Amino acid sequence: MSTLTHGTVTANGVDFAYLAAGAPDAPLALCLHGFPDCASTWRHLLPRLADAGFRAVAPYQRGYAPTSIPADGLFQSGVLGIDANALHEALGGDDRAVIIGHDWGASGTYAAAALQPERWSKVVTLAVPTANAVPVAFLTDPEAVKRSWYMFFFQSPLSDLVVPANDLAFIDMLWRDWAPGYDASDDLPLVKASLGDPANLAATLGYYRATLGDGKKDPALDAAQAATQAVPTQPTLYLHGRNDGCISAGMAEYMAGVVPSHVTVEIVDDCGHFLHLERPDVVNGRILDFLA
Repeated sequence: MSTLTHGTVTANGVDFAYLAAGAPDAPLALCLHGFPDCASTWRHLLPRLADAGFRAVAPYQRGYAPTSIPADGLFQSGVLGIDANALHEALGGDDRAVIIGHDWGASGTYAAAALQPERWSKVVTLAVPTANAVPVAFLTDPEAVKRSWYMFFFQSPLSDLVVPANDLAFIDMLWRDWAPGYDASDDLPLVKASLGDPANLAATLGYYRATLGDGKKDPALDAAQAATQAVPTQPTLYLHGRNDGCISAGMAEYMAGVVPSHVTVEIVDDCGHFLHLERPDVVNGRILDFLA
């Protein structure tokens, strides 16, 4: 199986660190992580993508160490799509490239695919449904609102004290709640290395504050922000864990009924929010089948 390498590249004014596998001239497979996570979340998938003929690259998203904290101070989810398209350019991607996103990375993936669809031949997203499933779920499923409590808590200055306390014990709690029964002992030290510095933690909480609160917003990003709400026009696979403690599988079930036929929605049993880590053989195998 292909081995992982480390690299850096500058795109959209940010110095991105990344993990990669595969030949430099192979079609690009860009893998975008979410919160609270980092590029290592893709460590099972990257080698398999490489063995399937891709150059698989997983950047640490803006604000996550060792990627730089962006000078523009922008953390709207729409900017993740702009970053992704800039990474496609910087990494030499072409029209064979595919994009894969989990959590916030899924929102960035929707934006990238909508803003410049010619760059991405196929789309895979995990754990965050397309936006047309979200409003109905919040109006009809109180459990969905309950599970989103942390997003509102992050708007409070109190979170700046609570989240980093006791070696980021708050992050441990989220992983336990979101992926019931999963042993994250290999993941959490890697995640905490990306979030441990106060500047990095403030940056990652900034994603939520830019979305729901008074975080910095740039009107020039309005189109990109709107693109996070788009359903991809490319062949798309969406995967969701049956036991996801962050976003109810009911949202994915609703999504399956409202997306066009080129979007495939599948719920994966016996796993939660980090489904590609919890059942890597099943989930990553399904991704590879779809990309083939």
